[in-house]
Amino acid sequence: GSSQSGPVLSPAEVLIAIHGIDPERDGIPLKKVTDACNACFEQRHIFTQQILAKVLNQLVEQIPLPLLFMRTVLQAIGAFPGLVGFIMEILSRLVSKQIWKYPKLWVGFLKCALLTKPQSFSVLLQLPPPQLENALNRTAALKAPLVAHASQENIRTSLPRSVLAVLGLSPESQSSSQVQTSQAHTGDTNNSEKDAVAEISKESSGAS
Repeated sequence: GSSQSGPVLSPAEVLIAIHGIDPERDGIPLKKVTDACNACFEQRHIFTQQILAKVLNQLVEQIPLPLLFMRTVLQAIGAFPGLVGFIMEILSRLVSKQIWKYPKLWVGFLKCALLTKPQSFSVLLQLPPPQLENALNRTAALKAPLVAHASQENIRTSLPRSVLAVLGLSPESQSSSQVQTSQAHTGDTNNSEKDAVAEISKESSGAS
């Protein structure tokens, strides 16, 4: 651009264009692309919270999702903590887009969920049971606080049984453990009864 015509691209367009670079296709090292993103985040007076929200809002709709998308989401939270509420909407949209089908982005999604807990718990509980189980296996630090969150009566009653089962909160998983416990006690009782019968028969045979 020039001083008369102004910039050719707006800040939002610049950041979106950077995310459009494919290192393999365009022959540009990934580090150069990440350095360009970093340079944008250093200029917070240009790349403001509002600009970043606009950029993320557009990038999340791209198919396929940009390779550096989750990295930028994490950077955005670090630069502007006030964006967390908006980021939760982005994460929720990623769930509907089956983010787990993008292995590298799925890792970033889980990092973001860990960084933004407890706000992210409502998003994690939107995951299908297999993906929720995968998330908790990959990010063990999420499990205990998420289970505690889901144990609240008003939340627990709103969750499907399949999700409760993954969290170990379903009535079936609890009742089965109770049944096993009671069966163990019953077994003990039966054994003690048999022992008592054996002792009585010994005594009676000795007396005769």
